[in-house]
Amino acid sequence: MLLNVSDLKGLKIRATDGEIGSVDQFYFDDETWTIRYLVINTGNWLTGRMVLISPISLDNVDVRAKQLDVHLTKKQVENSPNIDTHKPVSRQHEADFLGYYGYPFYWSGSHLWGPALRPADLSEGKSGASATSKVGQESIDRHLHSTNEVSGYHIQALDGEVGHVEDFLVDEETWSIRYFVVDTRNWWPGKKVLVSPQWIESISWEESKVHVDLARETIKGGPEYDESIPVTREYESKLFDNHGRSGYWF
Repeated sequence: MLLNVSDLKGLKIRATDGEIGSVDQFYFDDETWTIRYLVINTGNWLTGRMVLISPISLDNVDVRAKQLDVHLTKKQVENSPNIDTHKPVSRQHEADFLGYYGYPFYWSGSHLWGPALRPADLSEGKSGASATSKVGQESIDRHLHSTNEVSGYHIQALDGEVGHVEDFLVDEETWSIRYFVVDTRNWWPGKKVLVSPQWIESISWEESKVHVDLARETIKGGPEYDESIPVTREYESKLFDNHGRSGYWF
């Protein structure tokens, strides 16, 4: 099942012994297009402190009940390393965070989770590199992006701008980003389309743009996306066929 990131924002986070806050945003990497962290606003509990939660910690996501369960205690979260969401995430900070929880370094192996593996598999100890790898003290992971920041970035096609990022569709099993939701109303009225990460060449912090290797007319010709209707394999096949690409399931 695909989940809209916008529907996940604001969900209450429940630890094993009580509520710890709500979802503020997500960090994803643009190499495997996978959600690596949820950023949680702890509200009155820790006076608005922001903390990271890994998808490895998740037990259940219930969008209708607006609740997300994690197999962590409030004490574990309270004692976790601080995060400054106004600064780029350093590799050292990630190492401190993952090491604190005893989780593997996702950059130490090939796709430790993503299309081939669920975060839940890591929590069950099925795979993953040890969190003891050496990490440079000052290294910054330039491949990590905030969904809050990238929302609003312009889509730069091969022949000009074509719209802006409005949302993301995430696979609830693997926490991979399946599609960017693109609002094209600043180019032609009223249509939303999906762009697969397979068609993205780069994300530019400096330009606030997502560069794709498609022409504007190709994107325009894709099937319209309606967030009230679940994305089916038939819809996906039409999308990929229109763009002359093979689907991710091949």
